[in-house]
Amino acid sequence: MNIHGLRLFYQVAITGSFTKAAELMRISQPAVSSQIKKFEQEIGIPLFKQHGRGVLLTEFGKELAEKGHNFFAFEEHIESFIEDYRLAKKGKIHIVATYLPANFLIPKWAATFKAANEDVDLVITTTNTKEAFEQLKQYKADVAIYGGGISERPEEVEWEELLEDELWFVVSPKHPFANQRISLAEMVKEPFIMREEGSSMREHLFSLCQTYQVKPPKVALQFNGLNETIRSVMAGYGANFISSLVVREYVENNQLARVHVQDIHVTHKIAICTRKSEKQSLLVTKFIDTCKKTL
Repeated sequence: MNIHGLRLFYQVAITGSFTKAAELMRISQPAVSSQIKKFEQEIGIPLFKQHGRGVLLTEFGKELAEKGHNFFAFEEHIESFIEDYRLAKKGKIHIVATYLPANFLIPKWAATFKAANEDVDLVITTTNTKEAFEQLKQYKADVAIYGGGISERPEEVEWEELLEDELWFVVSPKHPFANQRISLAEMVKEPFIMREEGSSMREHLFSLCQTYQVKPPKVALQFNGLNETIRSVMAGYGANFISSLVVREYVENNQLARVHVQDIHVTHKIAICTRKSEKQSLLVTKFIDTCKKTL
């Protein structure tokens, strides 16, 4: 079917005039008449009937005009839909994050982004380092937000550092090591409460022990979440090696205490990761820009 012919017919039908339709379509009135005649011949059904000096729609013409209204209204909807995506007003972003940024940074970033982009869906998954990068590489996520060491960065990933965070040893305020300065060898004799294997903090601690050639600590309790590990240490058992972003408030409120380990100053990176050599959509770029501005 000739869509241009249908469009010309529809304009004549809603304006009631070949002349007005020609003005709207910015072509001559004879051209409108000629093309509509061709359209009638194509479909093989009359669209107009003579009425005095003018024309009226046939019954079929009236029904076709109604169908045309629905067709062109839906066309406008599709054009608007495409434009919204093109301008990043609508869509969906799949974000995968490790526990630290997921719990302490992304809530603010997501709220700020949603306030300015209500029609964009953010799907946020929290997991460990290994799984976060796997989801990104397998196209299950558009963005990975990672907290950890640069050594864990896969080759396939584009890495943009947002900030650097200190890692602290913490214990209960009643622990003998609270606010003390000790050696790493002494520190790792304590039972540790850690997250599961594959978490960046656990990898950092064991790597640190290997670097300084001390026996790694016993992981006495293992949890899948940060809050559980913190609460257990606060309750008076064991020690933890953890991001200062997570525990700074607890230390300031005397619910936890730092242990200052001699000659040890460890930091890790908070980074936004995307697939290397892949041009990001405008939507993803807007989200990344929001994260940077919200720091």
